[in-house]
Amino acid sequence: MPNDAEMEKIVKLAQQDVAALREKITGLDDLSLDLMFRKARSHNAWHDKPVSDETLHELYELMKWGPTASNSCPARITFVKSDQAKEKLVPCLMPNNENKVRTAPAIAIISNDMKFYEQMPKLMPFRPDANKMFIEKPEMVQPFAARNGSLQGAYLIFAARAIGLDAGPMSGFKNPEVDEAFFKGTDIKSNFLCALGYADETGIFQRLPRLEFEEACQII
Repeated sequence: MPNDAEMEKIVKLAQQDVAALREKITGLDDLSLDLMFRKARSHNAWHDKPVSDETLHELYELMKWGPTASNSCPARITFVKSDQAKEKLVPCLMPNNENKVRTAPAIAIISNDMKFYEQMPKLMPFRPDANKMFIEKPEMVQPFAARNGSLQGAYLIFAARAIGLDAGPMSGFKNPEVDEAFFKGTDIKSNFLCALGYADETGIFQRLPRLEFEEACQII
């Protein structure tokens, strides 16, 4: 653990880093916003172009910086690429998702580690006992993991778009069967799936509406 003087220096450098970034960029341009949000789509069809292991490493190295409560980082990602692994996943799916999984270059199983708190001394070194509340109150674990792991799953989608991949998130599968097939004997529990690759635009349909601000938000 750094001493007080060392910690003060670390914090000061972090503050300077954020200030320097804000001097260089204050927001994304319109094309970037279109890529990430306004014209981005959930994809169902894919070009026969592989996603390299290096690209998946790049994806994780970007998504991991998204915030989670207490820096807990409960999400665990299993990238399914081989035909053998895909066929292991297919029986767990609803029928309309089977072809999506077979044809996508990669499928991310976004899961949560229900013992995520064991990593908290590493992730919060200034609070080495941060995991104590989860040990003493195990009923906190599931909702905490679900909330923060889902956040990380969303970060994965946006990180994919940022590095030139397309994403197709899916929830049409049986979680207990995925857990039995891929995570038996572990504390990992599946959350949702996300196909990754280079989309074939002929597989999309009309853009569906979204709620207007007044329907979804309030300012109080």
